[in-house]
Amino acid sequence: MSTPVISRRTAAKRVLFGLGAFSGTRALLFGQGYGRARDLVARVQGDLERSAEFVRNNEKERERYHNVQHKLSEFDRKLRAGHFDKDNLDDAIDDLKNVVKNNTLESRDRDALAIDLSDLRTLRDTR
Repeated sequence: MSTPVISRRTAAKRVLFGLGAFSGTRALLFGQGYGRARDLVARVQGDLERSAEFVRNNEKERERYHNVQHKLSEFDRKLRAGHFDKDNLDDAIDDLKNVVKNNTLESRDRDALAIDLSDLRTLRDTR
């Protein structure tokens, strides 16, 4: 039996191709996981926008909405760049907790935001 002789150049190409294929697959897998997180952020943003329609003249309540929306946008921007910023997510969770606790909300909005809060906590804890 003879073993085939492979040139260094051919071996290097195979190694680089294998690494490239692995890193592409890895990026795809991480992208899918971040995609779910980004879907959750989009859902929370939508729920916040719906519940904020109820607030008209209360500056403090509008500020709470602005704070959580800003933190979620920052978190989403970093996710899009491939970075899961747990500290930023913690800040968004705290700000959302303040909205649920202190803002005047319709019951369906309070329920939706409470579920969002729970889902964001789960996202943070599973990461």
